[in-house]
Amino acid sequence: MSILRAGLAFLALVQAIVGGWSLLGPQNFYDNFPSPTNRWVAYFPPFNEHLLRDFGSLNLALCAVLVFAAVTMERRLIQAALVGYLVFAVPHLIFHLGHLSHMPLVDQVGNVVSLAGVVLIPLALLPLTLRISRNIDSGVNQ
Repeated sequence: MSILRAGLAFLALVQAIVGGWSLLGPQNFYDNFPSPTNRWVAYFPPFNEHLLRDFGSLNLALCAVLVFAAVTMERRLIQAALVGYLVFAVPHLIFHLGHLSHMPLVDQVGNVVSLAGVVLIPLALLPLTLRISRNIDSGVNQ
């Protein structure tokens, strides 16, 4: 279960960084994500503060669910968190796969690798949830 907990924590950390940055500094996020030399969000103008703050808030909400799942290790909560994550991550990846041509090659590769990674991680973690005992779900320690 340590791999499952670590995976949930990693996904939560990604959401915390992206969500916090976008919510608290939407213009900076737009201009500099993921780095000042690779400005992936700025490839999709125009800047929209409202959209980026909402995006940040939703990422932080997903972070909270992932953290709660990692702390409690309740099977159904973990499954719901991972499926919810995939509901966001899969369409996000699909969109970007169709919108790469205006980006330099290094950004295309980085974009696809990072977005595919955050789809593959929850897909790899979901089968691990089947190993969690129902006793843990009911709050009984093993």
